[in-house]
Amino acid sequence: MTASTLAAVPVLETEVRAALAGVPDPELPVVSVVDLGMVHAVEVGPADGDPIRVEILPTFLGCPAQAIIGAAIRDGLAGFGRPVVVTSTMAVPWSTDRITPAGRAALTAAGIAPAAATEDVRCPWCASARVVMDNAFGPTPCRSLFYCRDCRQPFEAMKPV
Repeated sequence: MTASTLAAVPVLETEVRAALAGVPDPELPVVSVVDLGMVHAVEVGPADGDPIRVEILPTFLGCPAQAIIGAAIRDGLAGFGRPVVVTSTMAVPWSTDRITPAGRAALTAAGIAPAAATEDVRCPWCASARVVMDNAFGPTPCRSLFYCRDCRQPFEAMKPV
């Protein structure tokens, strides 16, 4: 049997989604784009040459990392041997509620408090609620800077959206 007579192995959406779970967010590399809840839709055409289409939800309108995220997704799916088309959509607004429990745990382990109302932010280092916001403007539009009064550690917190 020659390679031309072998049927192409189909690419399944579940396989694509599993591969996306390994694509880190460029600004928060401890969390995947899946765990951040950025993947809105995945479409895999039935024919061997059909593209894999991925729609992502930007965390903020005009997020400067969108192009980098798109490139990371294309790289992460390159092993499927198909063209990959990544588009951004605002069909459903991204919200911090989309962050998975695994994503929240990874953020906390990295010293970033998961999104919560300001009065509910807890220190990721000692779990204290005795925290104060130092600056609403963190290193990216989606994070603020806090300080823990108990363990005296500064930390970042995701802004609730």
